[in-house]
Amino acid sequence: MQRYICIHAHFYQPPRENPWLEAVEIQDSAAPYHDWNERITAECYAPNAASRILDGKGRISNIVSNYARISFNFGPTLLSWMEKYSPDAYQAVLQADKRSAELYSGHGNAIAQVYNHMIMPLADSRDKRTQVKWGLRDFEYRFKRPPEGMWLAETAVDNETLNILAEHGIKFTILAPRQAAKVRKIGTGKWKDVSGGVIDPARAYLCKLKSGRRINIFFYDGPISQAVAFEKLLDRGEDFVNRLLSGFTDIRKWPQLLHIATDGETYGHHHRFGDMALAYALNHIEANGTAKLTNYGEYLEKHPPTHEVQVFENSSWSCIHGIERWKSNCGCNSGGRPGWSQEWRGPLRESLDWLRGQLAFRFEHKAKQYVENAWKARDDFIEVILDRSEKSVDDYFKRHSKKDMSPDGKVLMLKMLEMQRHTMLMYTSCGWFFDELSGIETVQVLQYAGRAVQLSEDIMQDNLEGAFMKRLSTAKSNLPEHENGTVIYKKFVKPALIDLKKVAAHYAVSSVFEEDVDETGIFSYTVRNEDYRKITAGIAALAIGRTTVSSNITRDSGDVSFCVLHLGGHAVNGGVGAYFGESLYRSMKEEMIRAFEKGAYADIVRLMDHHFGTHNYSLINLFRDRQRKILEHLIAGTIEDFVDTYTSIYDTNRILMGFILEEAGMPVPKAFRAAAELTLNTRLKNAFSEEELDVDGIQELVRDFRRWNISADSPEIELSVRRRFEGMMNRLNVRPLDFSYLLEIERLLELIKLLPAEINYWHMQNIYYKTADAFVRDASLKRAQGDEEASRCIDAFKYLGELLNFNVSAILKEL
Repeated sequence: MQRYICIHAHFYQPPRENPWLEAVEIQDSAAPYHDWNERITAECYAPNAASRILDGKGRISNIVSNYARISFNFGPTLLSWMEKYSPDAYQAVLQADKRSAELYSGHGNAIAQVYNHMIMPLADSRDKRTQVKWGLRDFEYRFKRPPEGMWLAETAVDNETLNILAEHGIKFTILAPRQAAKVRKIGTGKWKDVSGGVIDPARAYLCKLKSGRRINIFFYDGPISQAVAFEKLLDRGEDFVNRLLSGFTDIRKWPQLLHIATDGETYGHHHRFGDMALAYALNHIEANGTAKLTNYGEYLEKHPPTHEVQVFENSSWSCIHGIERWKSNCGCNSGGRPGWSQEWRGPLRESLDWLRGQLAFRFEHKAKQYVENAWKARDDFIEVILDRSEKSVDDYFKRHSKKDMSPDGKVLMLKMLEMQRHTMLMYTSCGWFFDELSGIETVQVLQYAGRAVQLSEDIMQDNLEGAFMKRLSTAKSNLPEHENGTVIYKKFVKPALIDLKKVAAHYAVSSVFEEDVDETGIFSYTVRNEDYRKITAGIAALAIGRTTVSSNITRDSGDVSFCVLHLGGHAVNGGVGAYFGESLYRSMKEEMIRAFEKGAYADIVRLMDHHFGTHNYSLINLFRDRQRKILEHLIAGTIEDFVDTYTSIYDTNRILMGFILEEAGMPVPKAFRAAAELTLNTRLKNAFSEEELDVDGIQELVRDFRRWNISADSPEIELSVRRRFEGMMNRLNVRPLDFSYLLEIERLLELIKLLPAEINYWHMQNIYYKTADAFVRDASLKRAQGDEEASRCIDAFKYLGELLNFNVSAILKEL
């Protein structure tokens, strides 16, 4: 009988965007990357689009896309981030799905996912429906086809969810084996108990729903999936292959489907080089014909279910207690914290459920004044989320509004719809998954709740927040300093709240350090200058102006006036307030300028208190990324002084230290080593930033690193070197047969190989691999025409491939 293998990867990251800025701010824990999305993309999402297959000597013999040969789903919120911040990886995922349809009888590998990873059995019916509709539309927008399957967050399932999937044309979903309750052959009467995970996973099952609808279910192989995720099976590709093949048995007399499901981040992020183990396994299986690679859609078409199944209501793949992990202290946790309790999960969900009810009532009551059907309008709001252009918004309101809507009416309705979007985001599953109420994932869902509350209060002019915070007090933290949900909300949500005034404050304080301040985008806001003046006196500066701040999300806008005094360094004091007309603004402006011209800086502070109130703004009020850049700019001079001092120490004492080390045999003092480390790292980084590389100078630096046994500052050095080399490799695309340029690249690469730092050649190898086909074609043609330069280029290109760790004979077969 035929044997099929399907590997499913669930690629997902919890939304990390600041709910007010709609962007992920810098996360130091992800260094040297900007944030964890960026880091995991570099470790997993991008490598799986160009994974290496190595030969017996560890050289690259091929580069392949794993996405084209595995079943997968990406969380819509993650794909939205990738589209903007990692477009190459994003496009690679989309192209791989198109390629897979060619490989697997017209069935693409990608399947959809419920929109923001909400635990569906715990959602109300309206949210379930919207989650499915948004997930479907997001998929269609990106992959340009309807999905056949849909992934449920944590595979959490109930019959209502399955019915909604079937209602919307979803053919199948994937569950854990322990979620199966009973099976029987279609057309027979007797059910067989398969509880405890004993269902045979090697076929598709039909699930007949009470509504009369039907949906197919695949139950993945539990033990093998567990081994991949948690038992280091990806350490060796050979072990992975053998374990996959062990799932087949000659006892089965039907076309067997061996399929597994794990978090996609297993392949590269959780297990370094896991993508390569996956690529090896797929290649080995295909090359040896031990099984046919497939996806669920193709298998389902060729081998429809012969058995039907009933599932356990309210079950999931990551909680043995069903779905208790997301509402109670069931005992499921991350481990490593004995004595901690997750009793907070219940009160947190109860508080959010209460808030959801309050917001739903307000939404339905208010929205009916503007649209025909509030909940249908919410379901269709995904069109605006995917395209926030003016035309998209106007088209949306033409479809749903009762009558021509005024600009103010559109703003109000957009705020209500955004309130509903954040109401659903606050149910993202990660908020309950881990151990502590004050954890970043739980704070994130509380911030979504905070944004929803802010929008509601802005619309309804009522005080919903107080009642919500009171309810949060019953959720107790494990950490004494955080006490309970109310304290956590005050600590981590209230300070994060952003309105138009805070955006203006960010702009005003930043403007002191900027040159071009006419119009600027600040994350999801636009600031347009109506009037601005900056005057300086020595290190002091005064900025005064008025601006129009607009939200690109809700289209809300406001006019704001400001004044900022900078006394050098980080000493910044600013005032921001509503614009109350030209006369008052001009009067304030003239007062401030007169005081500044007199050097009466204390008077300026008092005037700011008078005109703007006593709440002052400073560098601490800047959004994190801009704050970081300004502070780095402010301390650059100080760091330069440090470097100059250490460099002087190093240069002055280098010969003496050489004598101490090499002649006297004494250990080099730590103080000198510290000076040498800073000096050599700075010089090496600067050397690779020069327009013309000083090869002899860099080689001398390398010798000094070895002489003093100094380690390179790997992240900074690696980035500087890699960018230089990537720039040259990118230009190779347009100069592949330029012999002198090939030699220049080779000399640089030979030099890089000597550096005391590990360089990531991944992108450079990709460029070489993509260039190879065109190079072989053009070089072969010119060589056949007797072009001697072509032969030299071929030799140089081969040598470059060897330096980049390619099996050149495998990559350049026709040469």
